[in-house]
Amino acid sequence: MAIEAKVNGKPVSFEGETDTPLLWAIREELGMTGTKFGCGIAACGACSVHIDGQIARSCSVPISDVAGKSITTIEGLAAADGKLTALQAAWIAHQVPQCGYCQSGQIMAAAALLAATPKPSDAQIDAAMTNICRCGTYPRIRAAIHDVAGNAAAVQA
Repeated sequence: MAIEAKVNGKPVSFEGETDTPLLWAIREELGMTGTKFGCGIAACGACSVHIDGQIARSCSVPISDVAGKSITTIEGLAAADGKLTALQAAWIAHQVPQCGYCQSGQIMAAAALLAATPKPSDAQIDAAMTNICRCGTYPRIRAAIHDVAGNAAAVQA
């Protein structure tokens, strides 16, 4: 059964079983590998995407749940010409990534936070940023978020 949705603004049709996790449909069917597999139980956040503007851990969302919805992956944050958002640029400026594996999910979580709470406090950042970073770059993540807080264009190219 085909599941119709939009990914990064483009119509797509997922052909897998309806209980196939969205993560695998994005990676295997669409070839978008920025969304990472971390734990498979929605605990780590490496697979974070936005579904209709809300943060979601794609490893635990069956494709049947995204029928007719709009999905944004890390590949969809930057402009079509590749220009990074202010948030992505802040990530680089603050040297957030070490190994980098979790960072696409971290950026997606930060983008969702800033869209909902444009000027978050440290407590709000800590409450929203539940993704796991094994390298422990949390202070840099917080600094990058504060760097762009209040900038409406931070999460949009």
